[in-house]
Amino acid sequence: MIRALVVGGAGYAGGEVLRLLTGHPDVEVVQVTSERLAGKPVALVHPPLRGRNGLRFSSRDTLEDADVVFAAMSHGESSAVIAQLQAAAPVVIDLGADFRLRDAADYPLWYGWSHPLPGLLDHAVYGLAELHRAEIASAPLIATGGCLATASILGLAPLACAGLLDTTIPLVIEAKVGSSAAGAQAGDATHHAHRSGEIRSYAPTGHRHTAEIAQELHLDAASRQVAFSATAVEAVRGVLITAHAFITADLDDRELWRVYRSRYGAEPFVRIVKAHTGLHRSPSPKLLTGTNYCDVGFERDPHSRRVVVTAALDNLVKGAAGQAVQACNVRHGLPETLGLEFSGLYPL
Repeated sequence: MIRALVVGGAGYAGGEVLRLLTGHPDVEVVQVTSERLAGKPVALVHPPLRGRNGLRFSSRDTLEDADVVFAAMSHGESSAVIAQLQAAAPVVIDLGADFRLRDAADYPLWYGWSHPLPGLLDHAVYGLAELHRAEIASAPLIATGGCLATASILGLAPLACAGLLDTTIPLVIEAKVGSSAAGAQAGDATHHAHRSGEIRSYAPTGHRHTAEIAQELHLDAASRQVAFSATAVEAVRGVLITAHAFITADLDDRELWRVYRSRYGAEPFVRIVKAHTGLHRSPSPKLLTGTNYCDVGFERDPHSRRVVVTAALDNLVKGAAGQAVQACNVRHGLPETLGLEFSGLYPL
């Protein structure tokens, strides 16, 4: 049995890690930390765990020995305590942004702070199994991707990996996301009176996930090869990205299908969703609530070499906790789908 710690377990992402691991046959959560709620029952904060998890939050001052640490902390926090996390377990899976970017110079540019441990960035592996499965299998430090970045990367990776993206034309991506992506702590942007009924472009330019997208698709954010915008919509969970990519070859829909199928045909958690008729003929985040799937679709513009790519996921699962559990399975040589088998509900 794999012993797991969840550090920063009071937030939404930490709660989803706990929910998924509670049903995992080969992982036992032995400690959950929260500095703010130390001593309180975990199930008091995460009601789906009522009757299933009897742990109480503790301080991270004393961490138990474990096999893996899931760090679900605010951006900038895990790098400050990474030595403590690594002393507690040989594998650290960080759900924050502290180790996602390989170039330390990107942190002041996109996050507004200098990385305190730039030497560790070379040892961290980006946590998307669909792109980095082999590296994850032996990595001591795994950094899961941001939710908007994950949807964008998975939607566009087949085109990028096949060398089909026309890099002379900016890759334009518009992402729509629900309120849970802002975290469990209330703020002006998540206050009900401000959020209810709202469709708000909160990051038309300069969104930090731009750097991840450029890094993983082997593009150059600094030279404006990626034009990314983010919009808040009235939903609790869910991400839907719409990307406008120009390709270098005159491929029709059938040929594009082959490109996507060759990349994702054997992937357990990426589905190509492309039908000619029906209500659900393209990716929809609502249908993915609580699941670890990313649904990807595409459509060729008959009037140009533009391909409109859409991708949907649950920001708290495939965009955070589910991606982390999937990486944990890969890292420990377990079947990749363990603990992640939930296929969703319909209607919802």
